[in-house]
Amino acid sequence: MSLDPWPELHYAAWSDTCTTLHLWTQIVGKIRLARSPWLNHGWQVALYVTPSGLTTSPIPDGDRTFELRFDLLQHHLDIEVSDAQNRRIRLQPMSVADFRSTLFAALRSLGIEVEIDDQPSEIPDAIPFSEDRTHASYDRQYVQRFSQVLRQCDQVLKRFRTSFLGKSSPVHFFWGSFDLAVTRFSGRTAPLFTGKAPGLRQDVMQEAYSHEVSSAGFWPGGAGADAAFYSYAYPPPPGFKDYRVQPQGAAFSETLGEFLLPYEQVRRAGDPAAALLSFLQSTYEAAAVTGKWDRAALECAIGVPGVPRGRSV
Repeated sequence: MSLDPWPELHYAAWSDTCTTLHLWTQIVGKIRLARSPWLNHGWQVALYVTPSGLTTSPIPDGDRTFELRFDLLQHHLDIEVSDAQNRRIRLQPMSVADFRSTLFAALRSLGIEVEIDDQPSEIPDAIPFSEDRTHASYDRQYVQRFSQVLRQCDQVLKRFRTSFLGKSSPVHFFWGSFDLAVTRFSGRTAPLFTGKAPGLRQDVMQEAYSHEVSSAGFWPGGAGADAAFYSYAYPPPPGFKDYRVQPQGAAFSETLGEFLLPYEQVRRAGDPAAALLSFLQSTYEAAAVTGKWDRAALECAIGVPGVPRGRSV
């Protein structure tokens, strides 16, 4: 296991494994989606970072609950049920179809019956899970590196989240786009969202972007692009893309419509966490300043352990 707190994670070095793991997380995430009551902006579908990987958190199953946890350090998927039953699936080179069938057999053995949409989300021209024997890679070293990066990013994003008093999402991992994100809201409604994504219903997208947002996060790469941090606003205010952001090397992508900061630049910084915080704060300010958010009412100092927020009279 790499001891580097911010390890190298060039996408080309683990692209096959990344794609396979992405699809595995989609299967697990769709199980949560099938059982969890809808929460605003689709937050009920996300996974959460743990010390060893990713988890669904408890999922309803009648009078019981169950949880699915990816341990990306010891390389297994654990299923834990509230009646003290459990199962463990070893993570190793395995096709998406075999992962799906193994997982659902384990769930059935625990008395958990669930159905999911067999089509992957947000992936163009995707193969149905039950038919996908193309993606079957699992490089343990790079999976461990990815898990380490998620833990580091999770801490910084959570710290950043403490400086906002308004509505904010949790720091959560979206298996559709395969990224770790946190979103802030201005409190105002947004124009009807008209964007589209493969395998994702239009009403889901419209509900997700029903209100003005500034959203930022980490993406491990794909389609030839390397790992990067991103930040965007919806709707993008006039002047947003021209706002000067930090650190040096962060830039607006006209193609993607968002600010990007290469992960490699952050990991090589003297203080990676500080470099990432400067990107998160300055790109949020780009949205808040150009979008005329009520910053006095929405912002506060970064949180300190054990110190509650003061109350104005």
